[in-house]
Amino acid sequence: MKVLHLWTSDSGKLGGGGAVSMHRLHMGLRSAGVDSQILCENKTTDSPYVQVLEHWSRWETAGTYLKKFTSRLGLNDIHRVSSFKIKQHPAYIDTDILHFHGTHSGFFNYLALPYLTQNKPAVFTLCDMWAFTGHCAFSYDCDRWKTGCGKCPYPESNPYIRRDGTRIEWKLKEWIYNRSNITFVTKSKWLTQVAQQSILNRHPIYEIPNGIDTDIYQPLDRDQCRAQLGIPQDKNVLMFAAVRLDHFQKGGDLLLKALQSLPASLKAETVLVIIGHGGEAIAQTVGMPTLNLGYVSDDLHKAVCYSAADLFLFPTRAETFGNVALESMACGTPVVSFKVGGVPDLVRHGITGYLATPEDAQDFSKGIAQLLTQSSSDMNLQCRAIASQEYSIELCAQQHLNLYNHILEKSSECLANEFATK
Repeated sequence: MKVLHLWTSDSGKLGGGGAVSMHRLHMGLRSAGVDSQILCENKTTDSPYVQVLEHWSRWETAGTYLKKFTSRLGLNDIHRVSSFKIKQHPAYIDTDILHFHGTHSGFFNYLALPYLTQNKPAVFTLCDMWAFTGHCAFSYDCDRWKTGCGKCPYPESNPYIRRDGTRIEWKLKEWIYNRSNITFVTKSKWLTQVAQQSILNRHPIYEIPNGIDTDIYQPLDRDQCRAQLGIPQDKNVLMFAAVRLDHFQKGGDLLLKALQSLPASLKAETVLVIIGHGGEAIAQTVGMPTLNLGYVSDDLHKAVCYSAADLFLFPTRAETFGNVALESMACGTPVVSFKVGGVPDLVRHGITGYLATPEDAQDFSKGIAQLLTQSSSDMNLQCRAIASQEYSIELCAQQHLNLYNHILEKSSECLANEFATK
């Protein structure tokens, strides 16, 4: 079987959590004997199985002019006319099935989906809500995506729109999906539930959570990890990580409020490890010792950081799944987070961590203090056990392989029936 994955980048540095999940699945599939390839706009690895999606200059010139028009209408990502040329790419021609890992971020024009799926069935993994809203990745308290959007209360929400074209975009997406040979995959129970209430409800929707390499992300000797990072052995260690720490969605402001609410005696005995872009502002204002490592892409280095920590802090306002929470759990480190989106699938209150009331910094602070002052050995073991048993990359790859086989068998049957009726 040959599978072609499409996303903006082949690594988290430029492609965020969606790229991380895609690359892990890609490697898991290759280990299972699948001929898995990646087609992306920004290649950051030296993998021979990753190809770059070139943009033809004359097509992109047309796209530049088109973007000026579509952005004025408040429409996202439909200026990339070269997306229609993917059908001529050798990787497309050679594959059995397409796997899109989101279609926004400006690298792909979703209007090309019906054309590209005429001859190749496709899987579309939802990274967030964007696929069925009029523009936003997360709708927060807005439910207008259920009925057609329009009069958007959050035009500044990512991705930002200059003008409210949300009803037009919602209608466009509905029209496109109804003409595409596409199967949707969600990563969490929450996303499955909201997708089933959206314009995607006419299409097959399967729930397959992200997987992780539990041989890389595993509990390491805490003392050695702290020594490697230069952290005193007798300190409490908290960790906060995201690609972009300053994004509103990631809740850095809520984290600051929660940490500032901790007792002064506890803060004096605690070190905050920060990983990601934009950690300087947090380090300067948090009022406690910090170790700001910047963006870290190396999985082994991240495993050392998770293993050095007593708790991982995940103050997200909205989340589809939470790769960083899973990474922490696989290393045996409990998580404090808010009860939002897909987080409760991973962070099970009192079992693998603490779930605070959404956006309640005081409750988040309470969770930190509670878990730091109680024995956590059972919770450490539960974190590792659940990550290993329910979220291994081997299980994730097998679930996707089963889905691919099902889709290809169904496509073959449809093709046979079509020939039989002629």
